[in-house]
Amino acid sequence: MDGNGRWAEARGLPRLAGHEAGAESVREITRSCRTLGVEALTLYSFSTENWRRPDEEVSGLMGLLGRFLVEERREILENGIRLNAIGQLDRLPLAVRAALKELSHASRNNKGMTLTLALSYGGRAEIVEAARALAKKAAAGRLRPDAIDEAAFAAELGTAGLPEPDLLIRTSGELRLSNFLLWQLAYAEIFVTPTAWPDFRRSQLEEAFASFRARERRFGQTGAQVKG
Repeated sequence: MDGNGRWAEARGLPRLAGHEAGAESVREITRSCRTLGVEALTLYSFSTENWRRPDEEVSGLMGLLGRFLVEERREILENGIRLNAIGQLDRLPLAVRAALKELSHASRNNKGMTLTLALSYGGRAEIVEAARALAKKAAAGRLRPDAIDEAAFAAELGTAGLPEPDLLIRTSGELRLSNFLLWQLAYAEIFVTPTAWPDFRRSQLEEAFASFRARERRFGQTGAQVKG
């Protein structure tokens, strides 16, 4: 969800105003994905690198996140959405962690769609943690090293239990992964739009979906094999 700060600066507004406008896009895109039948939506909300931003901006983002978890509680529950979170959650403020834990627990049995917030998240850190977990199991004699395969590794990631992503949407024209789901995105289709996140709404989402539907996904095979 990129471009909030630049969107605000281009309008002579403080960066936090861009994040607040971006929260409206979160609401609309979550609703749209739910009604369009998306199984899982993951939003890159705050990266491990974002902690380096000015204290005022970080504090404002944490406050915005806390309010979102409270204000959207009813809609999440009434629409059958299961809330999930990945990342170094212990670094979040206590109030945010408490609100996140409460809503995740309250929505745990919902089947409509899984909404995952990537918070204090970094793809490299996630891979390191997974490798460390497997190493501990092997050292304790609970796992043979030669039994470690892709499935065993994926089971140690924060996204265990979620389907692999089909589509990565990158807003604000950025052409990089930015340390997001580095393992999981191996075969995801990528859609880049110049639209900044605060202006990204259902029409842009449907444009991304239309682009996705027009693509041939081969997963290493030839086009003839896929069509056959």
